[in-house]
Parts: sequence; C-alpha cells; structure tokens
Amino acid sequence: MPDYLDDLRLAHVLADAADATTMDRFKALDLKVETKPDMTPVSEADKAAEELLRGHLQRARPRDAVLGEEYGVEGTGPRRWVIDPIDGTKNYVRGVPVWATLISLMEAGEGGYQPVVGVVSAPALGRRWWAVKDHGAFTGRSLTSASRLHVSKVAGLSDASFAYSSLSGWEEQGRLDGFLDLTRKVWRTRAYGDFWPYMMVAEGAVDLCAEPELSLWDMAAPAIVVTEAGGTFTGLDGRPGPHSGNAAASNGLLHDELLRHLEGRR
Repeated sequence: MPDYLDDLRLAHVLADAADATTMDRFKALDLKVETKPDMTPVSEADKAAEELLRGHLQRARPRDAVLGEEYGVEGTGPRRWVIDPIDGTKNYVRGVPVWATLISLMEAGEGGYQPVVGVVSAPALGRRWWAVKDHGAFTGRSLTSASRLHVSKVAGLSDASFAYSSLSGWEEQGRLDGFLDLTRKVWRTRAYGDFWPYMMVAEGAVDLCAEPELSLWDMAAPAIVVTEAGGTFTGLDGRPGPHSGNAAASNGLLHDELLRHLEGRR
C-alpha cells in the first residue's frame, strides 16, 4: 500500500505558504478583484496563492500534474494535485472569515482519479483539517498537535442538522421542492456555505450537507476528509467521490434519505 504521509507533510507546507499569502491581503483596502467569464469573482490573492502553490509543487513534485481553479491543468501522469487557492472568494473579498485553501493529491485508479490526501486550511478561522487515505481524518494546528475526526451517530432526520449554501442553485436545477421538503423534516438548517459544512460533517457537528453545482477543486479535499472521518461523500446521483459536479455529504446513516429528497424521488 502506498505511503502518502510525505505527501501530507508537503501539503501542510503548501497550506502554510498559502495561508501567509492570503492572510496578508485579507481585508486589504486596495485588494484588486476581477470578474471571470462565469461571473464569479477572482482576487489578486487567489492568483498569487495558486501561483505560489504551483511553484512549490514544480520544485517538490516535478513529475506530478497540477489542476487549479485559476490556471487549469498542467502536466500528466497518475498523480495530480488539485488546488483551490481560496474557496469562498466572495466571503474573502467582503471580509467574511469563512474561506479556505483546499489542497488534494489525487491518484489514478479504478474509476478514475481519487483523492488520497486532502488538506483544508482556513487561516482566518484559525482552523485546519486533513486526511490521508486509510489513515483517518484530523484537525489541529499541526501534524503533532491534532485530534481525530469522527462523524456523528445521528440516525433520524428529525434529529439531524442540515447545511447548505443557497437556494438559487436548487431552484435552477428543478430540485427545490425536494430540498424544501428535506428542510422541513430535519431538526435544524443553516446556510454555512463553501468548505465549512463538509468539515463540520467530518467533525460530527453537522449531519448532512449538499450543494447542487461544484467543480472538482471544490470537492477533492473535502471528500477525503469526510470519508476518512467515517462519513459518506457522493454526487447527488449517488456516485462516490468528487466527480459528479455536485455533492452530498453525510454521516453515512442518513445518506440514502438525503439523496432521495434531493433527487426528487419519493
């Protein structure tokens, strides 16, 4: 079995470098923000962080490919680093501290590339989460100061906490009725958004979360953190992993019910 612990150490070094770059420009009055063709914002910090991470990877893992949100894919091979320099750019540019750098190593295997290492670093919150395939998921300030993550044991929707990002995407996809039906059946709903609900599923603080439209770089790192914490991460179609263009995550016990509502099935 491959040993990915050296890759995890590298991912933490990458996250440290990205944190320094993003925090340096967080709440800067002269922060430059542009609008991409898909009408989403990108800041100078997004670009600087991704360029920094690509430079580190070119030196440390020159044979590995890199896929990033801002600059696409570079290189080929069975190993691919997937990075989102700032997940939650809209929060970042408004001074909301809920944003993170997502770093994942994916490896080619049966069913395509699958995440084997994931780090989610949210420096404005003072939080970091990580996972390695078959080694569990953790949170803490460093590799030597960490606690293991476990999903909740909530087994009924009426006792479950459900997190989401917004309503508009569900309506655009014709899934709003099922979504609203789910919100009526759970104990609590909150729109935390972006990476954070997945980390809270892994921590056992939230039991269910889902988003109707995502990219691979949004999901690769959260997917392995959730699954290594004992949870389930699929697309809304039930396909395991981060490849469906959307996501559903849970403690596993409630996953079938989550999908049944969001797929519009009864």
